[in-house]
Amino acid sequence: MAEKSLEKELQDQLVKKFNNAWEQLKPGELERVFEFGESYKHFMDMGKTERECVDEIVKNAIGQGFISLKEAIRKGNIKAGDKIYAENKNKSVALFVVGKEGIHKGMRIVGSHLDAPRLDLKAFPLYEDGGLALLKTHYYGGVKKYQWVAIPLALHGVIFKKNGEKVSINIGEEENEPVLYISDLLPHLAKDQMAKKMDEGITGEGLNVIIGNIPYSGEGIDEKVKLNVLNLLNEKYGIVEEDFTVAEIEIVPAGKARDVGLDRSMIAAHGHDDRVCSFAAYQAVLETSAPKDTIVGLFVDKEEVGSMGNTGAESMFFEDVVAELLALEGKTTYLDLRRAMSSSKVLSGDVMAGFDPNFPEVLDRRNAAFISKGVTLTKYTGARGKGGCNDANAEFLAEIRDIFNNHDVTWQIGELGKVDQGGGGTIAYILANRGAEVVDCGTPMLSMHAPIELISKVDLYMTYKAYKAFYQY
Repeated sequence: MAEKSLEKELQDQLVKKFNNAWEQLKPGELERVFEFGESYKHFMDMGKTERECVDEIVKNAIGQGFISLKEAIRKGNIKAGDKIYAENKNKSVALFVVGKEGIHKGMRIVGSHLDAPRLDLKAFPLYEDGGLALLKTHYYGGVKKYQWVAIPLALHGVIFKKNGEKVSINIGEEENEPVLYISDLLPHLAKDQMAKKMDEGITGEGLNVIIGNIPYSGEGIDEKVKLNVLNLLNEKYGIVEEDFTVAEIEIVPAGKARDVGLDRSMIAAHGHDDRVCSFAAYQAVLETSAPKDTIVGLFVDKEEVGSMGNTGAESMFFEDVVAELLALEGKTTYLDLRRAMSSSKVLSGDVMAGFDPNFPEVLDRRNAAFISKGVTLTKYTGARGKGGCNDANAEFLAEIRDIFNNHDVTWQIGELGKVDQGGGGTIAYILANRGAEVVDCGTPMLSMHAPIELISKVDLYMTYKAYKAFYQY
């Protein structure tokens, strides 16, 4: 083998190259990448809503020996190695593995979100028009409205009957089930629509879901098609129209997560943002035992609409849980809580826009994340002048770099678009406001916020490796 030239050695020493993660896999890891991808696809199929994701996380945590916060409080104390989960109103959850150093000395947290852009049913959604029964919706999060028409849709959610019974609804996911649909104009009559801006071609009030067409049989009945749909729902679920007013029902794309590419290297699914980071984090938590520092997987709701509400990251849920656990360590003052939070280190697990060859003009190639180059570290998000961002400290970034390099994690850097192009944010600033060291760290993806999004299996795997290394450090 020819020896390296002095110039080549100098280049290797001085120049940073972000490598293709497929080419960096160790012996045996390729099989693990595909196995991990299969587990992730199952999680995505089971968790089309934040409630369903919480159910899946809690079920698997219990199977791995986690106990509820209430059980821990009944025991009266905690010790190193204890595994505890705290569920918040069925829509967010935190997993803890207590470390040898104790919670009061700070935690290692991966925080991600379970909600995804979608269509929510309005409080009084069902109506009839033009011989069709339809459901009125209100889009949730940042969506391109035109992407939601003319595709198969499913209905997921919960309704409470007048007797207080909670009914879970899931229609459109099985092959023998009907799907729902939002119509679009035929091109022959779309002259005016096609002349509009893309964000005006389909309006929010035009995202009405077709749910039926057959009229109820009988005389003297108004809105027979609507009545027939209500009758079908009543026969299957025992609900009446008034029950919609106390329901949470989401419209999502129908169908299962699918492999993409002849090499099966990628996954197309609804809600990669941000269930891909959530899955990687919760798997890493389940596989970590006896850590030095207490590790936490924090999975929250409402990120896509500002993290507000009692299930979002802005709520006091997480700090309340930490306070309860500190009390079980004998640390009961407000100062103990503040010290625990400010001594913590956090990876804000959220996706990053990947470089798309179809739209190269919106990204700075030298500072863009690329599909298959591994997990992405993002020093700051925000918009234009870094507005609304958490800008990670260099000291913490250096620590994370060392962890990843020492644990064979293929990683890259990423920035959310060119400076003047736009921007976005994550939950990073919320935990940083408590004094923790925080940096965004997640999976690069394409078609973010589309009904169906795209990731590479190797980037998912490297995200998992990154979180696990961070927990075990």
